[in-house]
Amino acid sequence: MSDFEFFFSFYGLLLGLSVAELTGGFARLLHERHRVRFGWLTPLLALFVAIDLATFWNQAWRFFREAPFNPALLLIGLVIAATFYVAASVTFPRVTAEGVETRIDLDEHFWAHRRVVFGCVLAANAMVWILLGLLALADPAWAGFWTPRLIFGVVLFAACTATAAFAPRRGVVIGALVLVLAYTLWNMVRAGYLLFSSGVWSPAV
Repeated sequence: MSDFEFFFSFYGLLLGLSVAELTGGFARLLHERHRVRFGWLTPLLALFVAIDLATFWNQAWRFFREAPFNPALLLIGLVIAATFYVAASVTFPRVTAEGVETRIDLDEHFWAHRRVVFGCVLAANAMVWILLGLLALADPAWAGFWTPRLIFGVVLFAACTATAAFAPRRGVVIGALVLVLAYTLWNMVRAGYLLFSSGVWSPAV
């Protein structure tokens, strides 16, 4: 087992729990859909969290695959993944057997918990940005990761996520959510285009 495989067996497990919490929360709401008012804010928030989780999986491959084994990296991975787990677990409300006739309004849930979800997502990303910044200071080779496109993306993501978390006006919050979600979706569409334009991959024979 390589150093990266050992690290990712731990880091990937923790991120996987976040994915399970997010999808499980949605599945539980579908089970109780007769008393759920879905709206559109919480589903958009869940889509944003899910895409960012996939991005974190990609970042682990890009940034940690050459890293040596070190307990400090395990601790950093634990803190980052645990922060994301909190965001994923709060994205959807808990559904309990008590008060089965109680209506669940997902838009109300969004406004009640958006600071926790957006704040945790921002904190998890900020920890990765700080780590990459420290690596760039220690080794000029890492400075190449900080391209103008990456810097623009970091600034846009941080500004929109912070605005969505803490802005007092609802219209501003919704605008920030839509903008940051559109940016993350654009990155995924761009990645898909690059995948297919490169010829995808050869089938197994």
